[in-house]
Amino acid sequence: MTVTHIRFPSPFLYVTCSSFLFLTVSKFFAPPFMAILTPPCVFMLFLPSVMVLISSLRGFSVGELEVGFYSTSCPNAEEIVRWVVTEAANSDSTIPAALLRLHYHDCIVRGCDGSILIRDPDDASQEKKSSNHAGVRGFDVIDRAKARLEAECEGVVSCADIVALAARDAVYLSRGPYYDVPTGRRDGRVSNVSDASHMPDIRESVAVLKAKFAKKGLSEKDLVLLSAAHTIGTTACFFLEDRLYNFFDGGGSDPSINPHFLPELKLRCPAGGDINVRLPLDPGSETVFDMHILRNIRSGLGVIESDAKLYADASTRAIIDSYLGFLSPVPSFDRDFAESMVRMGMLDVHTGSHGEIRRVCSRFN
Repeated sequence: MTVTHIRFPSPFLYVTCSSFLFLTVSKFFAPPFMAILTPPCVFMLFLPSVMVLISSLRGFSVGELEVGFYSTSCPNAEEIVRWVVTEAANSDSTIPAALLRLHYHDCIVRGCDGSILIRDPDDASQEKKSSNHAGVRGFDVIDRAKARLEAECEGVVSCADIVALAARDAVYLSRGPYYDVPTGRRDGRVSNVSDASHMPDIRESVAVLKAKFAKKGLSEKDLVLLSAAHTIGTTACFFLEDRLYNFFDGGGSDPSINPHFLPELKLRCPAGGDINVRLPLDPGSETVFDMHILRNIRSGLGVIESDAKLYADASTRAIIDSYLGFLSPVPSFDRDFAESMVRMGMLDVHTGSHGEIRRVCSRFN
């Protein structure tokens, strides 16, 4: 049974907008779950936030993965990844959303095996070349973390684990929950563009999305929670064209869009305009990881089609309403999101003698 506790983080060096601050807090707590949100300065350290801990102690294992897997072989591994992600986020405020999306795109295809990281500009057969991965970024952050880890502990930490840890840190830097990530993944030796062809698509019905998630062992609640990751980040007008101008055969807009919101979307993404213009997925709260996107979805302010459709389906609507307090009991969004991320992070992982530990994340050994 999963035991959820609250804790403050172990020693963690943060980069803030104006200074360095070293916090050392190591006691474990188990009060009722709560979250602390404070006003932002772009990725400035907010005062001690409440952490979500998926395990009750270091060494807790999930399958063949283990929290603290590198505690002996590379004890500074998680801190090194955290440092690189924080450094990158302070330079580019879009990095947290990019790293969160990268983790999802890696796991949802062949499992969390780092297959999306394989990159050769002259090889069109690699998974990353799929149109379903268009716009996925953050590879350079993973590469920098890997280089620093190789300098510290050569041949120990997998690229797949770096991606999972970086996503966790990205959520936390956006003032979302901190959760322990079971590690011990190994990197895959396969990366095929065709494997990404069956990814969930933003234009698909909720029934199809549920089926695709179920095939991966993920639930309807996971679908809602992982979709809520859109609380940070942006999308391009390219993904809104049909929803705004050709929703029905012959034209028209998606009637589920709030009529007061539709003119704003059309102003940002005019017909025949620049399809690369970007707009926030969670208007009004696009840099803060919170439940605001669920409120937007309920109010007809969901930007992409798949998010909006979640409120048209009875079962996913009930899940959204429960988090917003319209149904009882009211669950903890932060805790449930963290648990969904851990579940997703365990999809089809390589452990033990399977796979490899890449020396460079962008190519096989």
